[in-house]
Amino acid sequence: MYINIQGEMNLAEIRQALVETLHQVEDEFAVRHSRGALLIIRLTNGFGDKVKPRYANGQEVKKINCRGPYRSAADDYEPY
Repeated sequence: MYINIQGEMNLAEIRQALVETLHQVEDEFAVRHSRGALLIIRLTNGFGDKVKPRYANGQEVKKINCRGPYRSAADDYEPY
């Protein structure tokens, strides 16, 4: 399933649009699980000009891998 969010906006607005769209997918289509997701963002400076993020050493950031949300140790805690 593709989700297309159109228009230039700041990252907080994109985050909110994603949350709202995922809620819509859950509610309207009864989908509860996914094997993963691929998010491609086209970064701008707010004026429509492309931006390339860089590490402190100047190297361009092209890909960030994520293993999902932070899991607290309490999630795995089993009281005796």
